[in-house]
Amino acid sequence: MALITIYSKPDCHLCELAKGVVERCRSKVEFAIEIVDISKNPELLDRYRDDIPVILLDGNEIARHFVRERKLLELLQ
Repeated sequence: MALITIYSKPDCHLCELAKGVVERCRSKVEFAIEIVDISKNPELLDRYRDDIPVILLDGNEIARHFVRERKLLELLQ
């Protein structure tokens, strides 16, 4: 099963939008979701502070700042 990881942090409007897109895709294709709060990891916070959300598919970055539903569905199939 594929794994979507979302690097996020609290009070991030773009992160909430990306999570919504991922959840809509999940209703069409089965995959696991992992949400990582970068504010709890100093290394990730330094790396992605202003570049969130970052979306990974099986450990490979596929989007940053926003994710398109059609593109995500294509990658998942």
